[in-house]
Amino acid sequence: MNDPGEAQFPPFPNSRATAENRLRTFLPGAARYAAHRNRVAPGHDGVSRLSPALRHRLILEEEVVAEVLSRHRFQAAEKFLQEVHWRTYWKGWLEFRPQVWRDYVRKIATWTTTAPGPLLERVEAVCRGTSGVAILDRFTRELIETGYLHNHARMWWAGYWIHVERLPWELGADFFHRHLLDADPASNTLGWRWVAGLQTPGKTYLPRRSNLERYCDPGWLADDTGLERLEDDVVEPARVEDTASVEIHSLPKYSTSPASPPGRFGFWLHEDDATLEIGAFRDWQPCAIAVGSTMTSGPFSSLGRQRRIHLSRVLCDGGDRAARHFRCPVDVLASGALAESLGNWALEHQLQEVVGYAPFVGPGSDAVSEVRETLSARGIRWTPVQRQWDAELFPFARAGFFPYWARICKRLGTGEDQERQLPGF
Repeated sequence: MNDPGEAQFPPFPNSRATAENRLRTFLPGAARYAAHRNRVAPGHDGVSRLSPALRHRLILEEEVVAEVLSRHRFQAAEKFLQEVHWRTYWKGWLEFRPQVWRDYVRKIATWTTTAPGPLLERVEAVCRGTSGVAILDRFTRELIETGYLHNHARMWWAGYWIHVERLPWELGADFFHRHLLDADPASNTLGWRWVAGLQTPGKTYLPRRSNLERYCDPGWLADDTGLERLEDDVVEPARVEDTASVEIHSLPKYSTSPASPPGRFGFWLHEDDATLEIGAFRDWQPCAIAVGSTMTSGPFSSLGRQRRIHLSRVLCDGGDRAARHFRCPVDVLASGALAESLGNWALEHQLQEVVGYAPFVGPGSDAVSEVRETLSARGIRWTPVQRQWDAELFPFARAGFFPYWARICKRLGTGEDQERQLPGF
């Protein structure tokens, strides 16, 4: 990027090694996170920038929490610990309500195919960074060119899209999902619903000029073109209809500590969990490992350049680590029909069973039914497994975040032995 005053910062972690290094670099300042997290400035030094690694579990949530608590008292680092847990909370909330994801996917297709031409033209203009509001167009360019936006900038951008431009929130969420390196289906979709006033009925997030001037780097606001559209007394909440039911369903039931299969079996490594060698599978001896993304075909396959590169490197790193740990062949499946590629791979290796971490609600869960059917047609079982962290914490996500957090605080405690009480340890 060529913006004046733009600070260069290290690439976002796309391997376990770079994620561990990023965590080590951030750890000394974790207690300062609460004071600096809202500041949107060059380099984004006030935040951890670990989200692209956590999204794909290059590094695990419990590892981050344990490392932070080994260096800081709980009270000092609580705000950062909350941010790590928000991603788990959102996943759990959506696992209880998969229909919210399905409604979102349906609405994207509906808007894309039936929306009036002028509306879609405005969608394209804002997504190109030509909205006419200089600071928001700057954020658009940053998102496209780096695959990242500070969380506060994401809220401003989403609030502008919904409450100023009055554009469908689903199309804005889809734009973020295609470009953000850390785009988690739950966090992204439900975050946009929150800004729209759907996630917490009656509460919306409005972009305010005074808020930008308080938290955004002054150099980035030097061009104030269009800021009059964000004056505090100008922006009013858009009326957004919620078409999704939020009825709670039962959580899927998965094993967290299964025995190694007796016959020939292989692992499927995908983008929802790229660290097979840590956890339930650590001591297993697979015959082969397949690396295959659920996002190389279907409605979410059109990804931005930075996200495509990042996803490829994440999966390659996961496959390389798995090959070294399990000492077996690793095959990267070709882009396209995942289920068919996975089925052919399993037949080639004469497998009786394919095992992997269960994908979360999103493109991953959408792909699983076809994967299961395709494998079954070849006489091969699909066995999903869940991490202990998810099995223990998802049930707390039935309602709002703060009831969830109260349960987490109770489990963590505040004593010297708090790290030993973490789920999954």
